[in-house]
Amino acid sequence: MWAAWLRFRLPLDPIADHGTWGYLSPALRKLTGAEFGHTYGRNFIYPGFIYLLLRGFGDFRAITATQHVLGLLAGAILLVTWQRLRVFVANPRIGPVAHSALGLLAAAIFLWASDPIQFEMGLRPEGISAFLISLNMYLAIQFIACFFVEGRRVASIAYGIATVFSSIVLASAKPSFWLASIVMVLPVAMFFFQRGLMWEKVALGGGAAVSAVLLLLPEHFLSRNDKESETLLPSVLFAIHADLIRDQMAEDLRRDAKVPYSREWLERVYAALSAEIKEAIAANHFRTLGFDPDYLMYGKEYHKDSFAVQLRREFGGNVSALSTFYWFYYWRIWRERPLLVVKKIARQMAIFYAPKCPAYHLRKFLPLTDEYNRGMTSLSSEAYRKVWTTYPPAVEFMGRVELLARRAPIVQQPAYIRRPLGLLAETYVPLLLIALAASAAVLLQERYRKHLGWLAALVLVAYMYNAAACLEVAVIHSLDYRRYITVQMFPALLAQFLALWFVLESAIEMRTRAKSSCSDTGSMYRSGPDAGYG
Repeated sequence: MWAAWLRFRLPLDPIADHGTWGYLSPALRKLTGAEFGHTYGRNFIYPGFIYLLLRGFGDFRAITATQHVLGLLAGAILLVTWQRLRVFVANPRIGPVAHSALGLLAAAIFLWASDPIQFEMGLRPEGISAFLISLNMYLAIQFIACFFVEGRRVASIAYGIATVFSSIVLASAKPSFWLASIVMVLPVAMFFFQRGLMWEKVALGGGAAVSAVLLLLPEHFLSRNDKESETLLPSVLFAIHADLIRDQMAEDLRRDAKVPYSREWLERVYAALSAEIKEAIAANHFRTLGFDPDYLMYGKEYHKDSFAVQLRREFGGNVSALSTFYWFYYWRIWRERPLLVVKKIARQMAIFYAPKCPAYHLRKFLPLTDEYNRGMTSLSSEAYRKVWTTYPPAVEFMGRVELLARRAPIVQQPAYIRRPLGLLAETYVPLLLIALAASAAVLLQERYRKHLGWLAALVLVAYMYNAAACLEVAVIHSLDYRRYITVQMFPALLAQFLALWFVLESAIEMRTRAKSSCSDTGSMYRSGPDAGYG
């Protein structure tokens, strides 16, 4: 009840930002008589979610209310998942009361923290990410339990199909979780390497294939009419690695290297890129990159004639040729400067695996007036107004946002939640290292592996989930964008509590065996041939 009050006491009008239009526009077009389609290369899952809510309720507040409910469900799924994990330990040393208390504490921290609540108020897929992540992890754990531990084949097939489906939905809604979703699908893939089970494999493979077709085929057809879909990934890769690409261009010009572009044209592009990077350095708020990649893609405050726009003009609007250029120089720095690219990735990973894990935000206050003001500005361009002014609920929504931009409340994160968040932030890396050492000790010794092997494996999988999500962003984008980190709070929290339980179980198990071993040794000496001598 407290978690619900923390959410529903706040304004229900969702908060927009500069990326919102890509998700909102398809829904508004469909609601005003046009076709539902891609905008700015965004997948259809979240825009479809917005469309269904606006079609059903005709009020933007239904979006935030629904996302709050899904956030509460994510907390409930965390509890259910935690209880289900107990099946992986045959005779747990930690009693059911203590185990349940740990689960309740984890759920309370998640539900009372301010970051999940803030995400649920946003007009972005982060608003439903915690629910999708929780469902994905729960279904994967259910599959592992049903197949590998309990031997329930029919249930295994159902949960395996559901795991694949939820993984694709999560990765489609939030592409930065593609690699993490693959981690969750790996146990399902192992099913196909088991001996026999022919019909079960056919059923699971068929269901997974149908899931992929249902989710990926519509995306394929919708993206064909969106030119941004073709350039989105390569343009991001180019902008994020712009300094390395600039240096490579300079080297190509100095050596007169054989590249598929004329020297005169390349000199012009190099000069423009160098000038824009200098301005991007001045506008920088990315501490590891050293420049602002958004400045290169969108210009100052998303209004300037950016480098991306200039480059598009250089190619006469030929999207395919532009994408080819982006890809050419991205792969060229991998061939010519691989160590520098790897260093960039390592610096990005170090952001998450810092002494204080940034997945937990420790701020005291969040002024919602600032958030609503930015949201109002982001939707106020003339091109956007032409669309949303034709939909009355959008006009009403913007009117309410204008008022909230002046007198919205401040979200407070009290000390009783900041302290555990701070402790979790400080112990993420140490607990990871301890869990790795304990896992190695357990998995390498048969006497411990039989009892705690599955729990050790699950701890590793949970930590791999965060690592995979970070690695994907580190390779493609930048973890300086805080939302890529804080959206990982749910899996980070589950991994840490799972590791804590595992470490406690391991310590008690090893201590018990050590005592038993000492007792047996003492008994042997007492009952030996000289035990009664003298």
